Amino acid sequence: MKTFKRILFSGMSLSLLLLLTGCVGRDKAGNPSGPIWDVLGRPMADSIQFFAKNSGLGYGLAIIIVTLIVRLIIFPLGIYQSWKATLQSEKMNYFKPIFAPIQERINNAETQEEKLEAQQELMAAQRENGLSMFGGIGCLPLLIQMPFFSALFFAAQYTNGVASSTFLGINLGKPSLALTLIVGVLYYIQSLLSLHGIEDETQKAQMKSATYMSPIMIVVFSFMSPAAVTLYWVVGGFIQIIQQFIINYLLRPRIRKQVAEEYEKNPPKAMSNAGRIKDVTPKASQAISQNNKKKKNRNAGKQRSR
Repeated sequence: MKTFKRILFSGMSLSLLLLLTGCVGRDKAGNPSGPIWDVLGRPMADSIQFFAKNSGLGYGLAIIIVTLIVRLIIFPLGIYQSWKATLQSEKMNYFKPIFAPIQERINNAETQEEKLEAQQELMAAQRENGLSMFGGIGCLPLLIQMPFFSALFFAAQYTNGVASSTFLGINLGKPSLALTLIVGVLYYIQSLLSLHGIEDETQKAQMKSATYMSPIMIVVFSFMSPAAVTLYWVVGGFIQIIQQFIINYLLRPRIRKQVAEEYEKNPPKAMSNAGRIKDVTPKASQAISQNNKKKKNRNAGKQRSR
């Protein structure tokens, strides 16, 4: 199940990167076009022009300001999505001791049939208590955010004047090593913060390998993108860290308390059904255990007769 989740998250990450470049179409000249660009991208590009030229701030600061405005507008959606995932995570943490006997049967199963039977038992117990194997992933908030991210991506890259401008001595039209290193560090910090609250040490150790995936991918894309796009990702990295802090230190303690109070009033169904869980201990192990008991009983009888 954990392997399935890791594959699922990796596939989603790759899909999101593909969506990022696919939400906005291109015309024959290679310029952005299409409904998303017309509705979102072009106003963002005009806003960048306004702050850069009309306000005299330059294109670097203009990209930062527009990115901050857009990210703050969709910030509640990101918080809501993280709240749902955190709520599901805390429920799974709460149920871990309750589901431990079933998990033990999965680990002790010697045949695929016995393992599958125990896994089905676990999934049934999770469904009975309103838990999801997908970890509370909410697709709708993410789908709503994607057009904004895509439009910002292209606005930062194709706004007239950006490619020929500089920001703090950095040519915004070419890849920047300095900004690439900064964005890599920011997304690595965000990945480390995402491990906060995971109580299962085994799961945490497995997820640590995934903490390198997002920074590596963003660094690779930054090497291939102009600095204007990397600057947009830098601002996004700061926003992600702030969002993770809010989840970890403001929302998670409240969610943990809420989950504990909820199940204190309404005890988990798995506890009342614990006595009816089917024993899927391997038959071979059961036979060995029974033989050992018979031998002990025989030895005990001989000693008594003596």
